[in-house]
Amino acid sequence: MKALVLEEFGRPLILADLTIPPLAHGQVLVKILYSGVCRSQLMEIAGERGPDPWLPHLLGHEASGTVVEVGSGVTKVSAGDAVILSWIKGEGLDAPGAQYEWDRRVIHSGSVTTFSNYSVVAENRVTPKPEDLDSDLAALFGCAILTGAGMVLNEIQPSEHSSVVILGLGGIGISALLAAVALGVEKIIAIDISDEKIEFAKRCGAHHVINPESTEATEFVQDVTAGGADFCIESAGLTDTIELGFSLIRDGGSLLFASHPPDGQLIRLVPHDLIRGKVISGSWGGACVADRDVPRVHELIKDQIEILKTLLTRRYSLDDANSALKDLASGGMFRPLIVMDHPENGGSSL
Repeated sequence: MKALVLEEFGRPLILADLTIPPLAHGQVLVKILYSGVCRSQLMEIAGERGPDPWLPHLLGHEASGTVVEVGSGVTKVSAGDAVILSWIKGEGLDAPGAQYEWDRRVIHSGSVTTFSNYSVVAENRVTPKPEDLDSDLAALFGCAILTGAGMVLNEIQPSEHSSVVILGLGGIGISALLAAVALGVEKIIAIDISDEKIEFAKRCGAHHVINPESTEATEFVQDVTAGGADFCIESAGLTDTIELGFSLIRDGGSLLFASHPPDGQLIRLVPHDLIRGKVISGSWGGACVADRDVPRVHELIKDQIEILKTLLTRRYSLDDANSALKDLASGGMFRPLIVMDHPENGGSSL
């Protein structure tokens, strides 16, 4: 198999030919078709998630593919099944990560990795793909779509009369926005520093949009909501944006954030805001269970699938994935997509 290896912090990923190990109990071998690229990988590569005792190792946590082989004990999927791979746990065995061999070195992986044209993953990290969901978009159900929509469905659970701010319009933010629109929330405010993204948010159904570099966000939201929003979903993952999101909610309102700043950075809040009832919490994958929520989220937003496809901003081959990471870091795109090549099948086309 061909895979991208993180060998050293701050360095480009290395494309390597790895030996696929025999499957252990609870493991599944998947031919990866498409993999999403997430800011979590940018943080891992930069060493911003704290000490990493597993270097060198593989990366990636959202993908779509086809099951090639299953290990002992696996009952949820069989060879030939179309599946979604996710870091968000579902049903099945929680098998340990595989260890690959490269140039007589051990390459570690977690229970799911996706920056490779094949991957050995745990049974509980694969979920059957809905039949009418295209494989390219299905990859984003492994993290971005599931997390964003799950934050709305499972956690904030807004009523039609709620006011919701979506702060940060990447894959997670747009997915949260679409879920709020599908639920009929009557006051949705989308915020981002990219004019392209806020224009896209209008197409998705946002009622108000703000670029905080040109409009004072706190004053605007307080005016529109008569004192602050009921909920804010923050997905930019920066100390400044988390603090901003906290200022946008009313007393008794809730801020829910999906990502986190680099290890060691701290957020600053006014303690009296907490006494007055403001709530802040983090989201772990939108509180989703993959097998339950993949079909549930797909059913909720299936009428918006054509809009969602535009999240797939640009496609890259595996050997050009470092460019995908660089482009994502620039902030100018929603979600890069890595298209895997399988030479034995005649390859894949971008």
